[in-house]
Amino acid sequence: MKLAKTLIGALTALSLSAPAALADDLLADYVAFIGQADLHNSKGARLSEPWQILRQDRANYHRFGISQPGDEWDPIFKDKGNRAIMERMIQHGSISASAGRDIVRGGVMVRVKVYDNGKNDYVRVTVTR
Repeated sequence: MKLAKTLIGALTALSLSAPAALADDLLADYVAFIGQADLHNSKGARLSEPWQILRQDRANYHRFGISQPGDEWDPIFKDKGNRAIMERMIQHGSISASAGRDIVRGGVMVRVKVYDNGKNDYVRVTVTR
């Protein structure tokens, strides 16, 4: 009986002293169609990296008023500074090689989720079909 009380006490102390695992905060979740206008920068040069195209898509949507059917508003990339750090946010997050190739080709719908894990904001990008 004494062993059971000691074990219960130790487990209770451990559970109270161990930090709780916290889920990352979802800051934004949106979909966008990557159209021809998103594949070129404001000067007309063809973009070659997926994060450049995702950034241009958001600039087109928020700054230039260019959108395609299916494009959704987001609260993060309306800010020019946040668009500027999108590459870093993707590096801290994820985008598959095949999704990256699809984005560079254009003509696809993407889903973008922006998270905060307490250290870095990061982005997870998927291509939806």
